[in-house]
Amino acid sequence: MQNDDVIWDIIRHHHCSYMAKIQTGNFCRNPYNVTGICNRSSCPLANSRYATIRDHDGIFYLYMKTIERAHMPNKLWERVKLPKNYMKALEIIDKHLEYWPKLLVHKIKQRLTKMTQYRIRMVKLSKKVREKIMTVPRKEVKRESRREEKALRAAQIENVIEKELLERLNKGVYPDICNYDEEIFNKLLDKNKEEEQEEEEEEAEVEYVEGDYELEEELEDDIEDMGDFLKANNFDDIEGDEDDLEEQPTRKKVKKASVSYPLKQDDGTEKVRRKDKKVIVEVERDEDIGNRQHNVM
Repeated sequence: MQNDDVIWDIIRHHHCSYMAKIQTGNFCRNPYNVTGICNRSSCPLANSRYATIRDHDGIFYLYMKTIERAHMPNKLWERVKLPKNYMKALEIIDKHLEYWPKLLVHKIKQRLTKMTQYRIRMVKLSKKVREKIMTVPRKEVKRESRREEKALRAAQIENVIEKELLERLNKGVYPDICNYDEEIFNKLLDKNKEEEQEEEEEEAEVEYVEGDYELEEELEDDIEDMGDFLKANNFDDIEGDEDDLEEQPTRKKVKKASVSYPLKQDDGTEKVRRKDKKVIVEVERDEDIGNRQHNVM
């Protein structure tokens, strides 16, 4: 037969797996405990007649235990579903716990009140949108951002899109009036104007090249130096020598052409024989105007 005093003496002074001892007091982790405090009146193990309230997916149930079912552990607790209306739930508690200890009934009603309040708060929080705090891997984010920047630079999406749109406009793909961005439209107009101006400049382009003043100055200096040199020497003697040179006959190089004449053979045919070419080259070396040497080769 079950004895509540013996069970409590063992739990309190020896060992209980549901007991949690802290500095403020002793608490009970048993889910059937009404108050959550480890004492004689609140312990579900040391009381053969006990009742509590539990929550299953937002639905409250009244659990009751009696001494008559102590020998059947599978049917030890009787469960009664409580409605969501607070007042109706209190009426059901008073009906089923009419002859139970008043202290235990009061604790059960307090537990129902507390559970109803936190259920209302849960519904409000579920409807309210809140930010979800999550950890962010910084290294991966930085790596992905760098890859995106490199891909955009390599692709040059804006330039490609702009060229494609310009080609379509030139081909007449958009014949109707379109709403273009004002800045882009003005930019395109400026580009077209610049291209037309460049074509006009290329057609009537005249260039003026700067003269080489250094060569002209060198020539003038050489002419002045030559004049000074002629004045310093006897100009008449030089002119006489030049006249003598002009009067003397000049020899030209003569090339003798080869002559071919026929030769008679024994069979009566004639064979043309050609002489080899001989070239005579004359070289004149004038060491002095009066003495000349002729070398004939």
